[in-house]
Amino acid sequence: MSAFLWITVVSLAAWCWLLLGQGFFWRTDVRLPRRREPDEWPPVCVVVPARDEAGVLPVSLPSLLAQDYPGRAEVFLVDDGSTDGTGELARELSRRHGGLPLTVGSPGEPPAGWTGKLWAVRYGIGLARARGPEYLLLTDADIAHAPDSLRELVAAARAGGFDVVSQMARLRVASPWERLVVPAFVYFFAQLYPFRWIGRKGARTAAAAGGCVLLRAGMAEKARVPESIRHAVIDDVALARAVKGAGGHVWLGLADRVDSVRPYPRLGDLWRMVSRSAYAQLRHNPLLLLGTVAGLALVYLVPPAAVVVGAAGGSAVTALAGAAAWAVMAGTYGPMLRYYRQPLWLAPLLPFTAFLYLLMTVDSAVQHYRGRGAAWKGRTYARPDAVPDEG
Repeated sequence: MSAFLWITVVSLAAWCWLLLGQGFFWRTDVRLPRRREPDEWPPVCVVVPARDEAGVLPVSLPSLLAQDYPGRAEVFLVDDGSTDGTGELARELSRRHGGLPLTVGSPGEPPAGWTGKLWAVRYGIGLARARGPEYLLLTDADIAHAPDSLRELVAAARAGGFDVVSQMARLRVASPWERLVVPAFVYFFAQLYPFRWIGRKGARTAAAAGGCVLLRAGMAEKARVPESIRHAVIDDVALARAVKGAGGHVWLGLADRVDSVRPYPRLGDLWRMVSRSAYAQLRHNPLLLLGTVAGLALVYLVPPAAVVVGAAGGSAVTALAGAAAWAVMAGTYGPMLRYYRQPLWLAPLLPFTAFLYLLMTVDSAVQHYRGRGAAWKGRTYARPDAVPDEG
């Protein structure tokens, strides 16, 4: 057997393992768990960190203010140094639409060692604690919620005894590049953090989706959230790990009616979204970067290459092994495409999308070493071990 055939066989074996042994990550039926409405609805505070979000706030904020929640609930929007009138627009939307009470505040610039978002979340939680909530809903300014979203989240948390109930908002898929890249983003996330594993008590896998996180207030204090994760660029995963580390129970699944309204129409927009945090996901470790690049190449690029090389070189075994791996890959991607209401003919294009993600990951590392890593809305964050420890 040739060396390339061996590599192709390893790729096929990897896909057989991913199909059956990685928590059935490719299934999209992990939705809000079975729930029942509580006899008494607990008080909830919604915290929305917002920096220069005037473009999306007219769609997202009214959906929060209009929540049909039987208990006491109010919204705290934290204006994180916006220059586009985000805070005043929020007040105007509240006057115009009514609904849940809205408080708008601003914490000022974050101190060293804090990301801007988590500094804003800290400020919002501080305001909310004066109201004595049992739960905190941490949601991004670009997330639109169905009217019963808060009700469903709280009912699921109460019924399941969860300290965190998080839904991965359905991202916008409108432009050709969004159709190609966005479903794969969620597919890759689920592959890294299988949702079924996250929900198991005692399981080490921990993750959440920052756009929609219902957090029990008592667990926030016990896990020291957000202080314990103050420098985390990928704050949702860090939050879930902190909660699990404090003995908490976390659930994560796909959303049905929680949607991101932020557009990423061009490849450059999507590139920046991924590359700003990809190297942080690898803990700024060059060896992990090399391993990730090699892994992406083996799993996603070898199968189509094997089909071409095998066909051109007259090796039917190589071509068939590559085709089998490619078929398993496309088959596991199909459910995510259906979830995003996209045509299944996009499934065989996953190797091309994976190649784009490989380049984005490498670019993330390059930008980091140039001092421009983890840049977002005018801020650039240092790697965690480069910031001072507050003790």
